[in-house]
Amino acid sequence: MTAFLPKLALAAALATSATLPIATPAEASGSLSINVAPSNQQEANLLRLGLAAYALHRDVRANGHVTQHGVNNAAGIAQGATDQAIIHQEGAGHTGTISQQGGNNAYGLFQFGQNTNAAVAQNGGQTGLTLQFGW
Repeated sequence: MTAFLPKLALAAALATSATLPIATPAEASGSLSINVAPSNQQEANLLRLGLAAYALHRDVRANGHVTQHGVNNAAGIAQGATDQAIIHQEGAGHTGTISQQGGNNAYGLFQFGQNTNAAVAQNGGQTGLTLQFGW
């Protein structure tokens, strides 16, 4: 468990430094996405545990859950009985969808700021996480 957290922090730092846009006067908006895809079963189990802890903290009682704080946000989840999906949106103008088929999938999509867009598709036993920040 402790070996996964430094990897996650390193991946987030590398993803941030590699994808930050250079702002110009004509470019007043943008976004940053950080995608986490476990590379082995131990990391997948840890991510599933994290999503389950988040669901417990938020008192989620279903396999799919959407939380929205802000305006003009849109979210959708299509899944089977053994899948888990969480979409959390804070800000304005976000669009997020998670489609899960094949069972035993888990995904968390977290969008902050404004005008981010994500469409996630999982097919059988996949696990992942996306953090998006828009400005």
